[in-house]
Amino acid sequence: MNNLNETDAPVIAQPALDPEVDLTEFDEPVLEPELELRADDLPMRFACFVTGTDTEIGKTLISAAILHKLVATGQRACGMKPVAAGAEEKDGVLHNDDADQLIAAGNVHLPASLTTPYLLREPAAPHIAAALEGVTIELVPILAAFAEVQAASDAVVVEGVGGFRVPFNDDFDSADLAAQLNLPVILVVGMRLGCISHALLTVEAIVARGLVLAGWVANTVDTDMRFAQENIAALTQRIPAPLLGHVPRLNEPTAAAAAEFIDLAGLPGWPSTRV
Repeated sequence: MNNLNETDAPVIAQPALDPEVDLTEFDEPVLEPELELRADDLPMRFACFVTGTDTEIGKTLISAAILHKLVATGQRACGMKPVAAGAEEKDGVLHNDDADQLIAAGNVHLPASLTTPYLLREPAAPHIAAALEGVTIELVPILAAFAEVQAASDAVVVEGVGGFRVPFNDDFDSADLAAQLNLPVILVVGMRLGCISHALLTVEAIVARGLVLAGWVANTVDTDMRFAQENIAALTQRIPAPLLGHVPRLNEPTAAAAAEFIDLAGLPGWPSTRV
């Protein structure tokens, strides 16, 4: 497990006490300029929440591509999928394909209990899969896990589940989770017939919760979609956030391949390449 290194604050030597000395003559100690902590000296941290217009539209591929680009800039990057349904046991350990792709794309490897606090077997809506296992998906364990992941990393990519408003329990859904994490949101739009309405309704839901929509990615789902470029143009005109890229249907849908089609340099907190 990677841990952040902490730097002790400088210790200022106090003057020796003398009964005949008037202590009011001493001003508060002042740090030398080179020891002062400036905001510019603090390490830049990037984090985002990736959501989508629906399930199976490429959230994991785009999340992995973002992690790939973060690693390329020299960041300690970790992916997190707080809730994943559809896990299978391999060698006595539960695995989920989406969660595994995020692990492979990042370079900070933490226990699954942190990166995927709720790993469920049934490939169904999370509240149904959880009920089958007698589990209640709750906010606090996810926030606690996120805090540990963030402390161990320079950058964190949190992938949602399904669309933006997927139930976790009777009173808690994925939109509530996004609002509590309060991270910049990247929306993945699955390019297929009907995507304009799905995308704009999702944008409305994101903005209504006071979240920052940092950008959106067009991801080709239906290769036979007619007027795909016209649809992208219509969305670009209507979505109040930049288009970060258009990912075509890839013969080999890897993080590295998808990363070639997205430009994230303008995102809030995006790191520059380390030298």
